[in-house]
Amino acid sequence: MLAKAISGALKGVDAYLVSVEVDLAPGLPAFSVVGLPEAAVKESRDRVRAALKNSGYQFPANRITINLAPADVRKEGTGFDLPVAVALLAAQGLIPPERLARFLLFGELSLDGSLKPTRGVLSMALATRAAGLSLILPRDNAPEAAVVQGLEAYPLGNLAQTVEFLAGREDLSPVPPSTPGLLAAEPEDDLDFREVRGQEPVKRALLLAAAGGHNVLMVGPPGAGKTMLAQRLPSILPPLTFEEALETSKIYSIMGLLPPGRPLLTRRPFRAPHHTISDAGLIGGGTTPRPGEVSLAHHGVLFLDELPEFKRATLEVLRQPLEDGCVTISRAATTLTYPARFMLVAAMNPCPCGFFGDPRRSCTCPRSQINAYRARISGPLLDRLDLQVQVPAVPFRELDGGPDGGGSRELRERVLAARHRQARRFARTRIFCNAHMSPRLLKEHCALTEDSRRLLERAMERLALSARAYTRILKIARTIADVEGEAAIAPAHVAEAIQYRSLDRRF
Repeated sequence: MLAKAISGALKGVDAYLVSVEVDLAPGLPAFSVVGLPEAAVKESRDRVRAALKNSGYQFPANRITINLAPADVRKEGTGFDLPVAVALLAAQGLIPPERLARFLLFGELSLDGSLKPTRGVLSMALATRAAGLSLILPRDNAPEAAVVQGLEAYPLGNLAQTVEFLAGREDLSPVPPSTPGLLAAEPEDDLDFREVRGQEPVKRALLLAAAGGHNVLMVGPPGAGKTMLAQRLPSILPPLTFEEALETSKIYSIMGLLPPGRPLLTRRPFRAPHHTISDAGLIGGGTTPRPGEVSLAHHGVLFLDELPEFKRATLEVLRQPLEDGCVTISRAATTLTYPARFMLVAAMNPCPCGFFGDPRRSCTCPRSQINAYRARISGPLLDRLDLQVQVPAVPFRELDGGPDGGGSRELRERVLAARHRQARRFARTRIFCNAHMSPRLLKEHCALTEDSRRLLERAMERLALSARAYTRILKIARTIADVEGEAAIAPAHVAEAIQYRSLDRRF
């Protein structure tokens, strides 16, 4: 006897529908799963057998064949347990097939028949809505599905309850939808720029970075406050929109990193991987491809402390996501694309000992060692770091009772005002901040006066700047004008933008 249930599988951060076909044939008892299942899918036969028996149902003593269609795409994960078990019962005539065709089933089974939470439910809920179906899922995953508007999601606790519901013997109500308003209840950040003593020029640079979505490199001696400043950058970024929160939460749902009871991320992510991280850990990939740190930082901040200590090959793979906002991982069987639109914030010492150029402590590094240390960061990667900022040691008078300077609340208001101007400017495009302007938009919105053009021309010749550095300067100058509330780019804006190419000027 043949029966069919609808489920889904993940490809990248998106889900697609999978038809779970069950055939019960005469012959010696056997259980085979076809359709390119990986290990966790093959092991479902043991979980399903135990769950059926412990839920009071008979496991068929037939030759059982499970086909997961499309059969030419690899299937992974434990979410096929529930549809396989339900399809087996439907093949025995316990569930009407016409009712089963209205639902997508997704969930892992315990040996006692209870449903366990499963990764990737948010992506599965979006695919279910797109297919015009209703979703049956584990009860613990209900908050994730509830954020998808226009979807009927039925959270269930065990296999027996699922069978009673599908057979029409039990009435259940779908989970009430959550509203995008839950993002408005974001608590205040624990970290505040007011806690940073001194470093007002660096705060200014981070203000510009947040206002325009620019990448930042901070160079300074140990203990100058580079890490402290980077950790407080998310506190002045604009709040996540509902669409941004949904995109980022999909990635965290796939990785099983959503906080308990939190169906959506309400704050922009801040990721700070250690410098010993591998290429696959940073970019994504592996034997079973998974998103990396750059994707977990989507719509947030990726902080790389001690930048030269990272392997050079690992740093070089950042080039594509910095330019394209996504990561493409190619394997023999498939090609996956993960979103990776993040702000890169990096920090480094000026030399191995950390005190090159420090007026209070002398550097002990030979010049050749300093050059080798800086050469670990390639020119093309350096070009992609829009703002290159010197972070000097803080004098005692500023540490001991000096003025606090601007706090995160004040800086964030200026960032939001600049972002509103950019939103109006790019209303008819698919970008949201100056850092992502294309050459056409750059020409349209970054027109220079004759004085500004001559100033930039002299800087290009004296510093031997690349074409990419030229576009970075224009984008930063546009952001400075937005922060100052001016429509045109003035020579002072260009001059300040040139000052933020400190590595080109000094190194």
